[in-house]
Amino acid sequence: MLYPKKMEKLTEELFKDPPSEYRGAPFWAWNSKLNPNELSEQIGAFKLMGMGGFHIHSRTGLAVNYLSNEFMNLVNFCNEKAKKEKMLCWLYDEDRWPSGFAGGYVTKDDGYRQRFLVFTPFEYDDLEKTVTHPTALGDKIEGKKRKLLGKYEISLKNGYLVHYKRLKDNGKVRNGSDVWWAYLEIATDDPWFNNQSYVNTLDKHAILRFLDITHEKYYKELGKDFGKSIPAIFTDEPQFAKKSCLPFSDEKKEVILPFTDDLEESYYNTYNESLIDHLPELIWELPNDQVSVVRYRYHDHLTERFVSAFADTIGNWCEKHEIMLTGHLMEEPTLESQTAAVGEAMRSYRSFQLPGIDMLCDWREFSTAKQAQSAAHQYGREGVLSEIYGVTNWDFDFRGYKLAGDWQAALGVTVRVHHLTWYSMEGEAKRDYPPSIGYQIPWYKEYSLIENHFSRLNTVLTRGKPVVRVGVIHPIESYWLHWGPKDKTATKREELETNFKNIIEWLLFGLIDFDFISESLLPSLSEVQEKDTFQVGKMNYEVIIVPGCETLRKTTLERLYMFQKSGGKIIFLSEPPKFVDAFETDRVKELAKKSLIIPFSKSALLQELKQYKDIEIFKEDGMPSDNLFLQLRCEEDKRCLFISHVYKMKNSDIAQKEKISIIIKGIWDPVIYDTVNAETKQCEAEIKNGTTMIKHDFYPHDSLLLELKPFQPRKKEQKKNTLSPMKEIQIEEPVFYSLSEPNVVVLDMAEYSFDNGEWQSKEEILRIDNKVRELLGYPFRKKKVAQPWTNKEEEPYEHLLKLKYTIESKIEVNDPLLALENPENTKIIVNGKKVESKLSGWFVDKCIKKVQIPNLPKGFSEIILEIPFISKTNIEWNYLLGDFGVEVRGKHVKIVEPKKELSFGDWANQGLPFYAGNITYHCTIECEEEGFAELEVPHFRTALLSVSVDGYEKGKIAFAPYTLALGKLSKGKHTIDITAYGNRINAFGTIHNCDETYSWFDPDAWRTTGNQWSYEYRLKPMGILISPKLIIKTSKD
Repeated sequence: MLYPKKMEKLTEELFKDPPSEYRGAPFWAWNSKLNPNELSEQIGAFKLMGMGGFHIHSRTGLAVNYLSNEFMNLVNFCNEKAKKEKMLCWLYDEDRWPSGFAGGYVTKDDGYRQRFLVFTPFEYDDLEKTVTHPTALGDKIEGKKRKLLGKYEISLKNGYLVHYKRLKDNGKVRNGSDVWWAYLEIATDDPWFNNQSYVNTLDKHAILRFLDITHEKYYKELGKDFGKSIPAIFTDEPQFAKKSCLPFSDEKKEVILPFTDDLEESYYNTYNESLIDHLPELIWELPNDQVSVVRYRYHDHLTERFVSAFADTIGNWCEKHEIMLTGHLMEEPTLESQTAAVGEAMRSYRSFQLPGIDMLCDWREFSTAKQAQSAAHQYGREGVLSEIYGVTNWDFDFRGYKLAGDWQAALGVTVRVHHLTWYSMEGEAKRDYPPSIGYQIPWYKEYSLIENHFSRLNTVLTRGKPVVRVGVIHPIESYWLHWGPKDKTATKREELETNFKNIIEWLLFGLIDFDFISESLLPSLSEVQEKDTFQVGKMNYEVIIVPGCETLRKTTLERLYMFQKSGGKIIFLSEPPKFVDAFETDRVKELAKKSLIIPFSKSALLQELKQYKDIEIFKEDGMPSDNLFLQLRCEEDKRCLFISHVYKMKNSDIAQKEKISIIIKGIWDPVIYDTVNAETKQCEAEIKNGTTMIKHDFYPHDSLLLELKPFQPRKKEQKKNTLSPMKEIQIEEPVFYSLSEPNVVVLDMAEYSFDNGEWQSKEEILRIDNKVRELLGYPFRKKKVAQPWTNKEEEPYEHLLKLKYTIESKIEVNDPLLALENPENTKIIVNGKKVESKLSGWFVDKCIKKVQIPNLPKGFSEIILEIPFISKTNIEWNYLLGDFGVEVRGKHVKIVEPKKELSFGDWANQGLPFYAGNITYHCTIECEEEGFAELEVPHFRTALLSVSVDGYEKGKIAFAPYTLALGKLSKGKHTIDITAYGNRINAFGTIHNCDETYSWFDPDAWRTTGNQWSYEYRLKPMGILISPKLIIKTSKD
């Protein structure tokens, strides 16, 4: 059990300081050589940040042999350290991702490699030759050792399949017909899979081999702590070969479909017909609006093969070994993405003891979360895991961290897996989907503000049972019917996707919680029974919605008939389905006659569901809320209600107060659980017409957690003396300031010389790296590289790269430092003099070491780095550190006199364009008379602010309304220090990427081309952007 304390009474102590199981556990990217002392230090940093543990995640750069004795000893070391710190050590089942190939150990055997079908208008003579197949998705897949499955005569009319026949070896083709071939291929070597391939996720034997290599190894070394300090093992993005389809029905292009050696056999045993004989029906549409039963069965059977081979095999092993299977699937959000990558997401969750999702780029994939939450509800799981915050970049602030976690908590997420924390920033690692949520970011010591909030929230949201009255049949199987050429199916597919998105948003924003019902899971979760609630596992629904589905399963229909017969309510949106198991029938129409059929519209649906709505929330103008989610839970005679915001403010600086009215069915005594300040307080409420009404002031980053106890009359608390504004003091500028680390010049542009050749004109460093690699025939350093642990051969240093940086300065720079990677292997020459590489600490990450260099005179200086170059060499930006100011104009950088004072505004325009640390503004104010003070700082571009007055810490400002009570200030002068916690965006971010819409911050984001690239620096505003205000208040008589 992950949350054993949920069985006990919630105490004040538990709420204030929850233990590790309620706290987040980031992906900890093991991406370099590993040192026990450093591992121990970083676990200490996690503890300081308020984390409850960590996921040990092998990632690009790992230099220790994966799953070796050395690797396992380090895992064991970290588990022991976790136990000592009362933290949890979560496991991860793969070397990078997707899970299943065990770093390449499994797929060294061709028998376990991924298979796929190529349906092609081209005949392949050489069945052994490796072939690259472009796909309709814009990527490619490579196959080898192909086997001919069938040769087909194809006749199309207006793009529809009017005739097809599987030909014998020498079969003749009718005039006007085309010939197509179907081949089964085996995936080829790929550097991402350590020069092996991905695994065959349709083959249970391949997954058993994966278990034997990975899970059994962990069990042997750490099994004594399974279910204790090691709660779960994370599986990441399992998938089959991604399905494609023809863009146009009459095109002569190849189509890729998932397949395996015995799929024909298992399909035949299931349906008593050949799949291979009917493959053309998977490719083209049938005429006259006919539906292909074969196509429907293929998608269903394939999904079952995938789930039974991968999730069931691993989940059963985990249950037997008392450890939870968690993680997430590939491509969960849309009907199309699920169909293409996994068939159906919800089916796999049957074997996840802790269902999981991922939510990257701060997206709002409500379907992804709702599917996992539904399965967790129905299987009685303790919660849902989310891989969260990935690809949000260095400048994601505490507002973003809270809001992203809040709406997911409302949709059932209890375990947050922060994506990610790097062990090291060495080489390409620093571009591995930042930010690094760890010691490398300057606000890490303040992060417990976020973790404490979510841990307290979890102490409440893991108790009791969810209150969900509405079930929705998942429409994925109707989508399968239309997996054909896009020119024939796109309109219908788009309609299904739109309906899918709409019903989710209408219900969630309409504050009607619901669960999806997977038709494939329903028979194992529900008996056919006469009951006026629709049982699905642990849940019982009062109303079932069929949301524009075109086909239902016979097993679903049987249960709906009995539910209706017992008085249950069924709502069909739009037309009732015409098909059962893809066969045309009137059976659903007969059911629909006794049910409710309404238009597929928001107003019609919400009106019909009004009686199932427990909570209503209205804005001050009487309009229903449109940016809130909720979760309602029941525990004995109490209820718990959590309300969260969903979308970001349009203007994050202007904090609009919302006055909302919350109307709750029933008569309750509400108590507010303040998760930020660890307080509980009575909530004023009005009892009216059998409901409880609460008036509440809400700001855009707020969430609200209420305990609803059975109503007992109590005396109204007397209002305390209110405070009236006396005076508003604008803090004068400029102000003195202090930096938490030296100022920075990014050395990202250099002239270069290779092998003592001519000096080449100035170029950006990563582009130089690409040019040199192209010259030598080395692979580029991007995403697709084999792990260092797979190739430890020593290369002779046969080549030399020289980088020449020209530094322009209007002042003499005293005691400068050069921060670089691998200084011990780099010759440093400053203004013609060799510099001894004496280390002087590190900058941002311990792999970026500081070297003292000679003073730089006024005028121009040259720094030359001579770097021996091999295929494993990392050529990276370097950093000049010191006490100076920096001026940037376009692409030109100049060192200037440092400013003694800062004005409020973008510090990047005040001599600190690349500065990557924290800044404390030292402000002086004078109070003309004693009063209670409140500080308001509404416009800032940092993670958060902390405030102290006269040397005493007063608190933090991170969320709207951006105010902080400072307490009573006496008459006279006071010093207010405001620390703005920075980030690494202008020193390590995509400062040459000029595409404002770019959101996928993978390594390629630093290597844009064409109009997405700019040599001029693209810097983000930083700091406190307008003057803070101090409001002095006095008591009112």
